[in-house]
Amino acid sequence: MARDVWRAATRADLRGLPADVAPRLLGARLTTVVEGETVAVRLTEVEAYHGRGTGPVPDPGSHARMGRTARNATMWGEPGHLYVYLSHGIHSCVNVVCGPEGVAGGVLLRAGQVIEGADAATRRRPAARTPRDLARGPGRFGDAVGLRHPLHDGIDAITGAPLHGATARLELLTDPLAEVASGPRVGVAGVAGTAVFPWRYWIPGDITVSSFRWGRGAREVSEAT
Repeated sequence: MARDVWRAATRADLRGLPADVAPRLLGARLTTVVEGETVAVRLTEVEAYHGRGTGPVPDPGSHARMGRTARNATMWGEPGHLYVYLSHGIHSCVNVVCGPEGVAGGVLLRAGQVIEGADAATRRRPAARTPRDLARGPGRFGDAVGLRHPLHDGIDAITGAPLHGATARLELLTDPLAEVASGPRVGVAGVAGTAVFPWRYWIPGDITVSSFRWGRGAREVSEAT
């Protein structure tokens, strides 16, 4: 099996619409250093989200669907920064900002394989029963890499500039994956969680990919269409 070869991501790599950029993030490596501890994760599952006015189809599942707010401001900034938001008041979830500056968009990092720093990731994720569970799901992913809302929201994964004791670096595969699976996003309500928005992308057969579940009302909408 050929070894993965990565190169540093650039802002130009991420200036496309999130739904176009997202598949190219599969197999990429995100490396964080938080309070001196390094964790690197190979991305295996991602989801694209557009903002208000981004792309030809409005995205009702996006945090930026209604426009710019204090919460989603990072999504409107330069590509390559990380939008770190709080989910259910507990989990810090990590997104790569995509699209031209001033156009909101992000790619949620849903799952990955910890390839460096497993000891640190395990301390942050003591409930993980197996190594595959360390970063399986967006809340677990955020815990494993150590990025926290609001401290690290907006951290720059292109320059690696430090923010509140942390750095982040994104590297892309030099040769994008030949096989990528896609389908509805996980747990997103209504039509935004159906095949109308097949903006979840994953590496087929990878054991770290999270399980699919319907969002509120999404199954009913899907069955009616």
